[in-house]
Amino acid sequence: MAGLMVLVLLGCQDSGPPPPTNGGQPDVVVVAPDGHAELSRLFALNDYDLDNLDQGVPKLIVTSLPQDLDRVSQVNERKRIFFLTLLPMILMGNEEIQSERDLVEFLISGFDKGRLPTEEEAERLAEIQDKYRVAGDPFSDCEVRTRLLKRVDVLPPSLVLAQAANESGWGTSRFAQVANNLFGEWTFTPGTGIVPTDRPAGEIYEVRSFPTIYDSLRSYMLNLNTHRAYAPLREKRHQARLENRPLKGVDLAQGLQAYSIRGEEYVEEIAAMIRHNQLTRFSYLNLRGL
Repeated sequence: MAGLMVLVLLGCQDSGPPPPTNGGQPDVVVVAPDGHAELSRLFALNDYDLDNLDQGVPKLIVTSLPQDLDRVSQVNERKRIFFLTLLPMILMGNEEIQSERDLVEFLISGFDKGRLPTEEEAERLAEIQDKYRVAGDPFSDCEVRTRLLKRVDVLPPSLVLAQAANESGWGTSRFAQVANNLFGEWTFTPGTGIVPTDRPAGEIYEVRSFPTIYDSLRSYMLNLNTHRAYAPLREKRHQARLENRPLKGVDLAQGLQAYSIRGEEYVEEIAAMIRHNQLTRFSYLNLRGL
């Protein structure tokens, strides 16, 4: 497959959850495709398509979206490539978050039963708390543990795909193509992003630039899980957990009013994209190796 770079990387509870699993990503393949045809051939060679996702989703990181994606004339084909490209990275991002959540639940449950964390476990917990911006002692303070568990949680693939498509023009926007930025995230550190052409005078924000689109996805997930603007989304997710209901993108989208100045109109657009593209079909997928 000429032109395609491939690199294999080695590399207050009533009952206790199972011990946490390894959150690493062995057998991940990283690719930098020359174009959409190259990417489609890779999918075909690995028997990966929308009609056989029950066989598993390969652990595939595509560093950047094909620059000729806007030249795919058939809308459904462009959507197919977009979905197949992002799905593995969304699942891997959620797998990382789930591993962190498993550890938090395991340590809290163990503490409630009289088991103290090891030094290594305590250090890892502190790293997770720092990452998710939750200060305090989750062992002795129920408010802290609740806040932590509200933040360390997965996002429905349907929601992520709909927002990525909406914010990036199905992967064809300038910021998606040049900065690997799928979600329009900003930075206020001059020189670390791209200046929008329509930025008002006196403003200093830039659109963040990411090394890969996987970095953009992980940053977006962390943003929804930590920023105060998306507390309504996290509250809806937490309530679903308490009621033992599945997480649905159309439900959590109701907590995204602050994501766009369009407010409720934006929320309804995301929900409509989920329904129109039947994105809930991606809710219960598993990863596999290539």
